[in-house]
Amino acid sequence: MQTAIKSLFVASLVAGSLLGAPAMAADIAVVMHAGAAPLTRDQIADLYLGRNTALRPLDLPSGNPARDVFYRRATDRDASQVKAVWSRIIFTGQGQPPKELADDATVKKAVAADPKLVGYIDKSDVDSSVQVVLTLP
Repeated sequence: MQTAIKSLFVASLVAGSLLGAPAMAADIAVVMHAGAAPLTRDQIADLYLGRNTALRPLDLPSGNPARDVFYRRATDRDASQVKAVWSRIIFTGQGQPPKELADDATVKKAVAADPKLVGYIDKSDVDSSVQVVLTLP
């Protein structure tokens, strides 16, 4: 009986961990206006950490799982560390954080309409209206 309970417990832990896996395993596509040139991971990190203002970065809302994955993969920092960077930049008057948009569809629509915007979405949401400039696996 005790072995059966242990087996059920282990199975539920494995199933629970697999349920969270797709969100973390999904590829993040950094997108821009159709026809944009590829960017490096370092260039994306510089944009999203306020070190480069050549393009205007867009963000997904705080609490969106893709946002956390993006920041970890693009900048090697979590969302709270990035927020701290932007707090310093704002305090010193050197810039504004990326504009937050509601969801992947809104980001895609915005970057398709403006060649100066860069955003990130789930790779499965990419279509011909945008150009993938970097994929973060």
